[in-house]
Amino acid sequence: MEKYRPRIADRMLEAQLSASGIVLIQGPKWCGKTTTAEQHARSILYMDYPKTRASNLLLAETDPQILFQGDTPRLIDEWQLAPKLWDAARFEVSHRGMPGQLIFTGSSVPPDMSELTHTGTGRVAWLTMRPMSLWESGDSSGKTSIGSLFKGDFASAKADDIPLKELAYLVCRGGWPGSLALTREAALLQAGNYVDGVVHSDVSRADNVQRDPEFTRRLLRSYARHQGQQVPVSTIYDDLAQNGMPSMGQDTIASYIQALKKIFVIEDMPAWSPNLRSKTAIRVSDTRYFVDPSIAASALGLSPDDLVYDLNTFGLLFETLAVRDLRIYADALGGQVYHYRDKNGLECDAVIHLRDSSYGLVEIKIGGEQLIESGAETLLKLSGKIDTKRMKEPSFLMILTGIGQYAYRRKDGIYVVPVNCLKD
Repeated sequence: MEKYRPRIADRMLEAQLSASGIVLIQGPKWCGKTTTAEQHARSILYMDYPKTRASNLLLAETDPQILFQGDTPRLIDEWQLAPKLWDAARFEVSHRGMPGQLIFTGSSVPPDMSELTHTGTGRVAWLTMRPMSLWESGDSSGKTSIGSLFKGDFASAKADDIPLKELAYLVCRGGWPGSLALTREAALLQAGNYVDGVVHSDVSRADNVQRDPEFTRRLLRSYARHQGQQVPVSTIYDDLAQNGMPSMGQDTIASYIQALKKIFVIEDMPAWSPNLRSKTAIRVSDTRYFVDPSIAASALGLSPDDLVYDLNTFGLLFETLAVRDLRIYADALGGQVYHYRDKNGLECDAVIHLRDSSYGLVEIKIGGEQLIESGAETLLKLSGKIDTKRMKEPSFLMILTGIGQYAYRRKDGIYVVPVNCLKD
């Protein structure tokens, strides 16, 4: 068994355990929720363990407090099998009056919350995990820190050489922890198996509605083609209708998308609304993204070689990888990632916004001087439109690239950083 690789979520979990009675870890299947929780737990209850599953479920109904007995923090894995544990746990930690009592983890399938009487406010902290960033999987040197950029601390660094085909492999493999110890061929198969599991099972279990596997697969293909774009459901409907599936209406498509969000397959990006000098209208539609680029590659049936020969698609899927990593790093800093686009077509791929109102503007480019210059022009144009009398100036402007030899600062102050040089 491969040695545990530390996750950024480890630090976040430690912090939340010091502040809340219960920490609920959520996120997509296979992203490492239970494994990470096991590193911090002092006792563990596996609700779905075959030998004790029946008795666990019976006790959850009749005497749930007994399941919470054990050294703390106590991990309750697959807690959603017995939704009544939620209220019982909230009651238990309220009476103990101490933080760091319970860790709840489970599959990405949400429990039935209809019988619960308490939201958990003041007792429960939510922690979202995603597949690994390149820094966590060992594919980034971490010589450039986003946290340091916010502090104005930057030093030029030489990036590890990453051929285009290797970057394509990282896109197709994704950040699934279980794939890191596998051969390259097996790792790519695992990404495909993830999509198969979503299509044949998980999307229906999200809300106990039986869904068509073939329609789900074609919907994922359409979503993959629109990564990083603000397309309406009607556009996805047109895609599916052209591919011989016109019987599903837009409302049905929207319900499928909502189910995929519930199981953390889809994670769209909200729009950022800064204070501008002008009255330019800002488009507020979410931008379409999967939680990991491997889902898009698998949905489209693309291999690393296919991406190398289709640089347009490669660019879209690389953007999904970059957004995945930026979200993980932003979480560690207490921030969120947004997208900007206005009615004039000015667009910024990512805005990292922290709780103290600091923010950084990021353009994502696979590489090449021409694309870097285009990204720099966008960043300077947007930063020039922001009304700094009503909000802070951006802490930094950065072009995040797929390939490149160095992380450096341009004469105009913009940082150019290869993605395999970045960390939180």
